[in-house]
Amino acid sequence: MAVATVGDLATATMTVEIEDIEAYAALVGDENPIHMEQAYAEETMFDGRIAHGMLSAGVVSAALADLPGDVVYLSQDLQFQAPVQPGDRVEAVAEVVEHVGDDRLRVQTTVEVGETTVLGGEAVVLSLPHEAPEASGAESEAEAGAD
Repeated sequence: MAVATVGDLATATMTVEIEDIEAYAALVGDENPIHMEQAYAEETMFDGRIAHGMLSAGVVSAALADLPGDVVYLSQDLQFQAPVQPGDRVEAVAEVVEHVGDDRLRVQTTVEVGETTVLGGEAVVLSLPHEAPEASGAESEAEAGAD
């Protein structure tokens, strides 16, 4: 499998539903009432529940996974710019912008809801060719016996 190179682009999308917010909260233990309680969240500057920022960042990870090669996340710098509300469709874009040495690439990452950028940043990833492991002697013998 080829590896990612400068100019490669990948996207991922997700419609964020209340059930996703609740499942994410249960998974990571972040039960901040701004995410979990409508009445409480309505009294905030957001006028209602919002998704965890890292839920949107997770869609970036899905986009990175669609780049060529075996992609390994090394670092991510994020700037949360606007809230994501239940029902919003987020689209993450990962664009390889620079080869930084060895197998490392710098990737510009953004998440948008419609025309609004809700998250921006950049990641550094490894992009490695996928090499299937060679079968060990025992596995090869077992496969040969199955014929």
